[in-house]
Amino acid sequence: MKKSTTLLLALMGVLMMSSCVSTKKIVYFQDPNKVFEQGQQIIQQYEMRLKCADQLLVKVTCSEPELLTIFAQDVTMGSQGNNSNIGTSGGSSMSNVYGFTVSNDGKITLPAVGAVEVAGLTTDEAARRIEQCIINANLIKDPEVTVRLLNARVAVLGAVKSPHVVSLTSERNTILDILAQCGDIADTGLRQKLTLYRDEDGVLKKYPIDLTTTEIFQNPAYYVQQNDLIYVEPNKSQTVKSSAFYTFLSAGASIVGVIASVVALVFALKK
Repeated sequence: MKKSTTLLLALMGVLMMSSCVSTKKIVYFQDPNKVFEQGQQIIQQYEMRLKCADQLLVKVTCSEPELLTIFAQDVTMGSQGNNSNIGTSGGSSMSNVYGFTVSNDGKITLPAVGAVEVAGLTTDEAARRIEQCIINANLIKDPEVTVRLLNARVAVLGAVKSPHVVSLTSERNTILDILAQCGDIADTGLRQKLTLYRDEDGVLKKYPIDLTTTEIFQNPAYYVQQNDLIYVEPNKSQTVKSSAFYTFLSAGASIVGVIASVVALVFALKK
């Protein structure tokens, strides 16, 4: 009986230990002092590059507002929404204005300007190119153009607390920002096994990510791009623990543990 009791207690110990998770697997950015003693420069470019199917807002201003009438009497081209009234310095407005969509050949078509190739450019670079096209067409001599990306988003799937599509409100977003908006990685997620999928010039690439090391700050996927997909791999042992069999086994082990304790107590009293 003593051997049986010892065996049962050992089994309980194994089950309890299996629920423990090493901090090495859950702590972010381990050993940071080795990396940041002298500081570390982040070399990745955070600016997003325009891609096919992106929707853009294009705003044009100049010193002579009357020249803007060539752009449908409005300083703004590409603002979202129906029946919007966007005033100009001349007091004019127009309705039913939509964002320009980058075509499959990487271009947008602007009133009076024509097709402008913008794919692969940042929003600032696209603005400068549009300005030059306006000048070259002798439409306005001193245009000032602003370009903004309207539909930037990143999808997050897998073992996070709130998987969903995150809309980007700026062009500087790290993978940590995105995960924070999803409530962080769930207890069942592997912080060493994230994958970011990215479309680069029509080629789908994937970047493995380990958040437990400081190497994340030098990873090309540290700054996200529009239409990225982030997948967090779940812990297989956690999947097993959530199964009906493991629940039954855990409950059974608890019951057996109580019985073993009672038996051991009885034998101790008899002695």
